[in-house]
Amino acid sequence: MQVIFLNKLRNWSSCVTHRLAIIICCKSRYFVESAVLNSKLALTENNNKEFEFILAQFRAMKKVFTLFILLCCIYHVKAQVKWLPKFIQKMYFGNDSSRRSSLVVLPVLSAAPETGLEAGAAGLYSFYTDTVKKNNTKVSNIYAYASVTTKGQSRFSLSSTYWEPQNAWHYSSYIGYTHFPFNFYGIGNNTRKANGELVDEKRFKLNLDAEKLVTKNFYAGIIAGGFNYKYTNADPNSLLFETDPAIQDRFGGASVFVGPSLIYDSRNNNTYTTKGFIITSYYNLMHGILGNNSYAGGFFNIEYSQFFPLGKKLVLAFDVQEQSLTGGRSPFYLLPALGSDEMMRGYYNGRYRDRNLIAGQTELRYRLSNRIGIVGFAGTGEVAHTGFSLKALKPDYGCGLRYFFDTEKGLSIRADYGIGQKPAGEARESGFYIGLGQAF
Repeated sequence: MQVIFLNKLRNWSSCVTHRLAIIICCKSRYFVESAVLNSKLALTENNNKEFEFILAQFRAMKKVFTLFILLCCIYHVKAQVKWLPKFIQKMYFGNDSSRRSSLVVLPVLSAAPETGLEAGAAGLYSFYTDTVKKNNTKVSNIYAYASVTTKGQSRFSLSSTYWEPQNAWHYSSYIGYTHFPFNFYGIGNNTRKANGELVDEKRFKLNLDAEKLVTKNFYAGIIAGGFNYKYTNADPNSLLFETDPAIQDRFGGASVFVGPSLIYDSRNNNTYTTKGFIITSYYNLMHGILGNNSYAGGFFNIEYSQFFPLGKKLVLAFDVQEQSLTGGRSPFYLLPALGSDEMMRGYYNGRYRDRNLIAGQTELRYRLSNRIGIVGFAGTGEVAHTGFSLKALKPDYGCGLRYFFDTEKGLSIRADYGIGQKPAGEARESGFYIGLGQAF
């Protein structure tokens, strides 16, 4: 049966390396599945933990196989693009160095521990306000996004980033609505998976900010906006969310905010950076509205990223971020949360949340070709109510693939597999992500 299946694969594969890759993946997966099946038959009720460990390792290997197969498919499709319509060839496989505007429509197919499989559509319109290359004007874009997930979530958003000629001013905006049922595990850096309870979230958010170039690479400006969060308990057996005194404003609230924004940006490219660094910081002064008038507080964020070229195709990148909620109250929905497709990949977003967060990561990026890249990353982070502790830091590491659909602007699709800690008595935390652009 396996030989017949492989022979069928050969009929549509015209690339020798592509055939070999598929054979390796099929054989490897066959042997792993056989090993897991044999292990399952041999195990008894007394060693179920051993079986769970083997099963977890098998699932991790399947993610690696997925990344490997994705890379093979991209190479195969790239070799066969001539039969595609011209507008498709231009949108996904063209090489345009004229700095003209471009539009790409993408089917959304992403994944994360908190969403499961996510599907929808996205449109990215990118352009330069100044097409004179020597002026080094950064690329601007408008991004529309709509999706639903296998866990009953939905998202709709429109965002933009605009750079004036020679980067004299920078503007960005975001408006979005999200219906996002999620698992809530409590507050703190050591929550238990067994305590997870389903909470239904509906949120509306608006962000506007503008920064002016004050001196070379340094921007100062203002950020403003508002939000409205609503929560209902979706778990009929809930105890934690309803009764834990550490959970403040458990049913949500609305607020507006305004505050200063400072940026230092010496990057050579804001979509695929190979050298330079960027420091972004802002402080939101928040005040409640619409029945939440008694709330007043603040949110501080600072992030530092630096990029070192180690060769023509090799880049070493570093990223460190700190967030803090200020004020007397701690609305749980405003608490910094560990884990996302950008930082601490592999952790369920919001599994660990508290008033303060610190996280850092390093990523090694290698361009196999003009279109294809691979990355390896490692990092650490934690949340804390007051002070941080070295002993409380959680590990994070993984690898990923990149496909650059616009090589001139450095725009890419990414697929990452991140691995985190192994809490006592639980499976190791991990997550598979598919997204647009670099992680940072």
